[in-house]
Amino acid sequence: MKSPDLPPDESRRIETLRALNVLDTSPEERFDRLTRLAKRLFGVPIALVSLVDSERQWFKSCVGLDATETPRNISFCGHAILDDDIFTVSDTLCDPRFRDNPLVTGDPGIRFYAGCPLQVANGSRLGTLCLIDREPRSFDEDDRRLLRDLAQMAEQELAAVQLATMDELTLLSNRRGFETLGQHAFSLCRRRDEPLSVLFIDLDDFKQINDRFGHAEGDRALQNFSEILRSTFRDSDVVGRLGGDEFAVVMSGAGVDEARPSLDRLDAAVDNLEVRERRGYRISFSAGVVGADFIHHTDLAAILESADQLMYGVKRDRKMLRSA
Repeated sequence: MKSPDLPPDESRRIETLRALNVLDTSPEERFDRLTRLAKRLFGVPIALVSLVDSERQWFKSCVGLDATETPRNISFCGHAILDDDIFTVSDTLCDPRFRDNPLVTGDPGIRFYAGCPLQVANGSRLGTLCLIDREPRSFDEDDRRLLRDLAQMAEQELAAVQLATMDELTLLSNRRGFETLGQHAFSLCRRRDEPLSVLFIDLDDFKQINDRFGHAEGDRALQNFSEILRSTFRDSDVVGRLGGDEFAVVMSGAGVDEARPSLDRLDAAVDNLEVRERRGYRISFSAGVVGADFIHHTDLAAILESADQLMYGVKRDRKMLRSA
């Protein structure tokens, strides 16, 4: 048996998936109708909308199968998300990658598999719409075209879910998505006794940009700053726009000493933007950086509040210096 490799964008892919806040949720008719339709159109006993998490594949919709998830290392969908094209196995017993796979030798006895990757706006392939049969079968071009059409419908439903967790202007996580991902990172670091840092970032005098140059230019400034945030921090960091001109970052496995160099790089990148952009205004920001104390910080909200208070202290001190 061959376990699936990891996609090159695995960190971003997992962050995108978890930001949807869809894992382990109840069945939804908008996904169930697609798997029912796929089962009927292709005459297969099993059809799934499978989302590939870090250690498992979880079924958002499932017809013909009692299980709700399986380990990722034995999943067929883990292989399918490695490429844009439909992944097919006509007869698992003739394929050395799968003939001794527990899902082939045991329940549900997979002999045929076809999975179309489900891709979201940032290019991440989060899972598949897949077909499973207990008998070998062929899969021609008409079949592939039909499965792609159904998968596109599933992608549209995922896009609708993603809109609830993504900030449309900056394409960063919104507050809901940030809190979901950030709390997951917080819980994981606490359980593993690893460091975690939170940065609370607020743009300085942003209202003046809107008042002087208009809201369209204000939106441009937010987009530029968000792009710098995205490129400055690691793929594994959780970056979000909490609202207005407030942003936050959760850095897993990094204490304050490791977080400060990232903040310095952000400051330098913002300065370079001003040299490059010549828009008639300067973007600057104030930030508070707090390392998690898992005794006093019981959840993400607690450490975020500490970072927020520290940021306002920094902003207040800077204003006092300018007015002195």
